[in-house]
Amino acid sequence: MEFSCKTGAANAMKTACLVVGVFKSNKLPAGTEALDTALGGQIKKVLKKQDFSGDVGQTQLLYEPNDCAAARLLLVGLGEQKDFKPRQMGLAILPAFQLLENSGATDCIVVLPNDEGDDDTYRLVRETVAAANAAQYRFEQCKSTKTPAKRPLKRGTLIVAGRKQLASATRAVAHASAIATGTKLAKDLANLPGNICTPTYLAEEAQKLGRRSSKLKVSVLTEKQMERLGMGSLLSVSRGSRQPAKLIVFEYQGGKADAKPIALVGKGLTFDAGGISIKPAANMDEMKYDMCGGASVFGAIAACVEMELPINVVGVVPSSENLPDGDANKPGDIVTSMSGQTIEILNTDAEGRLILCDALTYTERFKPAAVIDIATLTGACIVALGDQASGLLANDDKLAGELLECGTASGDRAWQLPLWDEYQRQLDSNFADMQNIGGKGAGTITAACFLSRFTKAFKWAHLDIAGTAWLSGANKGATGRPVPLLTEFLLKRAKVSM
Repeated sequence: MEFSCKTGAANAMKTACLVVGVFKSNKLPAGTEALDTALGGQIKKVLKKQDFSGDVGQTQLLYEPNDCAAARLLLVGLGEQKDFKPRQMGLAILPAFQLLENSGATDCIVVLPNDEGDDDTYRLVRETVAAANAAQYRFEQCKSTKTPAKRPLKRGTLIVAGRKQLASATRAVAHASAIATGTKLAKDLANLPGNICTPTYLAEEAQKLGRRSSKLKVSVLTEKQMERLGMGSLLSVSRGSRQPAKLIVFEYQGGKADAKPIALVGKGLTFDAGGISIKPAANMDEMKYDMCGGASVFGAIAACVEMELPINVVGVVPSSENLPDGDANKPGDIVTSMSGQTIEILNTDAEGRLILCDALTYTERFKPAAVIDIATLTGACIVALGDQASGLLANDDKLAGELLECGTASGDRAWQLPLWDEYQRQLDSNFADMQNIGGKGAGTITAACFLSRFTKAFKWAHLDIAGTAWLSGANKGATGRPVPLLTEFLLKRAKVSM
């Protein structure tokens, strides 16, 4: 869906549907108030009927509004005026776009609910465009019969309060559209089944992405190359699978040649049965989502390419399957990582950290300004934070603070957990430098403690997205998180005006 921004009298603009916000208690935003005056008070007359309360996400469709060039007028509830923030715009308008997608309307105009005196335009536009793309997302690649919308929305126009806001709004459309591209890519990769989305498939998709831009170089390391590098920890995980492991490396050169890159390292387990420490059968199909960390790296890189961000970014995705086999890791096995540190494997289902540790060591060669790893790493994170926030742990408080701020700004939130030295003792092993699990307590923290032993050479943060990367139940599917958070971080590091 394409978006543009303009100013002017909304009632005079021809469109299939004009979308306007309404607060609770019949209070109208500035843009809606001006429109209602032009319509002879029609909106307020409807509100007096009290069929429409203005609750967040509530919609009411009116046909052939008076003195208006629009064929339809769609009222959208914004909630209480005193509580309204830009983040609420996305939550409020998503149901409106879902309704329009099935209404036969091919274009719409949205009047932003702010006036010339505030600076919320950029965020309001970001939220609106993100909601439109979320409403249109479908995953039907594996269905024999597709059911696309008969007449989907193709164009959207955003009405801003004044000409001074046009530049900010147009910039927001570009950013939001790029983030939507990256989010869709991450969702598509994650939603594919494990028999299609193998490590080799991921590598091929990375190479396709590399052909989109001369600024992006993609390389793929084979198992033989990884063996020569000493990646014994990563390769121990893939031994139980017929699918060869791949180490996918993106190098996006958008900044100065000598500028240190931001490195994103994403766990790419295309299917995780747990290995010899096999998982319960119930819901094991969802372990195709164990590569969502890697998928988010793909998405963030795709967004960089689309925006041509003036920054250098490295993406590293270690990809493998974790299956039970005669050659698979056994509890008690000891492997040697690329760093030279030895690891006693007490639970073969704690494999994500085994592939990430070698990928983190490999990332040192790029001399990164900061490294963020992203992984569906621990069920303990779901217990702690549910599906609302990703877990965040870091060896640098400033980096952690940046990510927390970017999570709040983008609506893709994270919550910081401690990484105190006292937790490290839970990884003590009698037979190796460390063991790969830390016992029952603080599972998310001890998993990060494990990774921290391979990150001493750089500033590092870890995002545990086990609870946020996908939804279960009737709405089962990948969320595309944390592509918005990562892209927000890259935008700020690139010092792009927002």
